[in-house]
Amino acid sequence: MLKTIEENATGLQHVGIPTRDMDATIKFWELLGFKVTGEFQNLTSKVKFLEFKGLVIETWEARAEQANGVVGAINHISLNVEHIEDIFAECQTSTLNVVNDSIQERPFWDKGIKFFNVEGPNHEIVEFCQINQ
Repeated sequence: MLKTIEENATGLQHVGIPTRDMDATIKFWELLGFKVTGEFQNLTSKVKFLEFKGLVIETWEARAEQANGVVGAINHISLNVEHIEDIFAECQTSTLNVVNDSIQERPFWDKGIKFFNVEGPNHEIVEFCQINQ
C-alpha cells in the first residue's frame, strides 16, 4: 500500500535561497554559525548547502529571472521523503498543482537526489526530495 505524504515525509530537508553573490552569501551564513556541507555544480550554476544545528540552506547563483526577480528571498521549502514515487503518485491524483511532469534528478551528494515540486495558492514552492541511499 502506498504511503501518504504525512506518513512518508520525515521533516524539513532544506530551504532554498538564490543569490547573485555566492561569496558574500557564504560569508554571511558562516558569520551566523553555518558550515558548508556540500558543494556541487548544477546545470548552470554553483550550488552550496550550509548547515547549522539541523537547519540546512541550499543556495545557488541565479539570474533574476530564475529567482522570480528576487534573489535572497526564499525560493522553496524542501521536505525530506523516503518513497518519492509514492508521494509523486499521490500528488498527481490530488488537487495539488504539481509543477513537474516527472520526478527530477540531480547528481548531488554521494548517490544523487530525486525531487519534484508543487506550487501553493500564493506561488510558494514546496519540494519533495529524496536523497538516494
